[in-house]
Amino acid sequence: MPLHIDCLDRSRFKGEKSTLGLFAWEGERFNSEGWLDSRKEKTLEEITRREHFKAKTAELLIHYLDKEEPAMRLLLAGLGKRKEAQLDTLKQAVGKIAKSSFKQTEALWIDLPKWPEKTSLNALAQAATEGVLLARYKYSKHKSANEDSKKEQALERAILVVEKPDEIAPAQAGIKKGVIYAEAVNFIRDLVNEPPSKKRPAELAKIAKSLGTNRIRVRAYTKMELERIGMNGILGGNSGSPHEPVFVHLVYKPKGNPKKKIGLVGKGITFDSGGLNIKIGNHMTTMKMDMAGAASVLAALRACEKLDIPHEVHGFAPFTENMPGGNAYKPGDIIRAHNGKTIEILNTDAEGRVILADALSFACKQNLDVIIDVATLTGAVVVALGDNYTGLLSNNEKLAQDLIAASRLAGEKIWQLPLAQEYKDRIKGRFGDLANISVRGSGSEPGAIIGGLFLEEFVDSKPWAHLDIAGTAWTDSETSLCPPGGTGAIVRTLIEYLQFQ
Repeated sequence: MPLHIDCLDRSRFKGEKSTLGLFAWEGERFNSEGWLDSRKEKTLEEITRREHFKAKTAELLIHYLDKEEPAMRLLLAGLGKRKEAQLDTLKQAVGKIAKSSFKQTEALWIDLPKWPEKTSLNALAQAATEGVLLARYKYSKHKSANEDSKKEQALERAILVVEKPDEIAPAQAGIKKGVIYAEAVNFIRDLVNEPPSKKRPAELAKIAKSLGTNRIRVRAYTKMELERIGMNGILGGNSGSPHEPVFVHLVYKPKGNPKKKIGLVGKGITFDSGGLNIKIGNHMTTMKMDMAGAASVLAALRACEKLDIPHEVHGFAPFTENMPGGNAYKPGDIIRAHNGKTIEILNTDAEGRVILADALSFACKQNLDVIIDVATLTGAVVVALGDNYTGLLSNNEKLAQDLIAASRLAGEKIWQLPLAQEYKDRIKGRFGDLANISVRGSGSEPGAIIGGLFLEEFVDSKPWAHLDIAGTAWTDSETSLCPPGGTGAIVRTLIEYLQFQ
């Protein structure tokens, strides 16, 4: 059942069969802002001391206001220290409130807190909306229905509460935007979490085609067409799979003349076995997520029309499996990419950059102003940055800084790595123009940077940025905003970037 999110002023509050979400700042005396009378506020203060509630970020206290009205629950969520407040803090706190309400109540009222800086109601409402909808996400498509899953849909309405009626309109605008952002994230999560045998290239191409509208044109290139136009990187990566590759090109047209032409390129390996350099141990268990970059591109294009983005936006998604079949390409093979450069294959598990070589080369022929690629490219970026930061490499400092600024607005974390040209000799092939990994073969190589340097060879000096989401696209841990599985990382940053260029 869909969850309806609305905004009402405080005078319309109804406590019956409802939950009220309030917020507290760490290190400050709790102020209910008039929601509770002095007696109830004092009682709650005593409970917070007894329960050692410190109001740290997303810390939660559950309290029933009156024993006579057990359905009237109050949830007090921590926002951390006021001086460190960010909108992502509010998302996490709202997510915690929402998670505690799905089975317990039909209506959740969330009082939008007073923020320390001059933050608009629009932005607060957007953050709260994202918090509710991201926390509500659950991938249960392949689970048998049971009573517990039915109860989880008890929450029908979430109401963001503002102080005065004239604040409703800006808050509702924020709700609308928050819904679009959360839908984009959850769209990616659904695709990433889907079993690999149910999202082969043809299935994902079908999903991409379903995004077509009057303003979004979609073309899917077949294997025969890829052979004709020389997309041998994609064909080589696909050679071990019995399922044919598909290369998808989407174009969003704005109303009127576009301000810019922006290209988004996403890695779309629908399952990565490693090929003949097969992955060992448990390194293969999460490899259904190796198409998260392409899913991010589809989600961003899907959001463009809803947000009326003023640019012409192109999306490029090469879809293929990387399998160790009898026809699989081998270490030592040499492939001629779409731009004519030859790639010496030293490791078949470095396939993402090989298929992206073709996609980036193709994108460069579309007369674009900017190209951004998104890929679960290297395990090295996880070693360098862990699973909370997306790695960024770019040949254009303004583009890099614009993306970092967009990530801050989106509440996502990006860390720029140097596109260190002094390492470029390490991808110089012995028998081809380029090697797809460092020719040194040492385990101590700067793998994330090497991957970026390889991709740079295929962008024709266009302003370009590479976002390595190998660490951020998947989580094994549950948070207030995401269950284990696909995270939907970086699409909110892309959408922010597209809006403010």
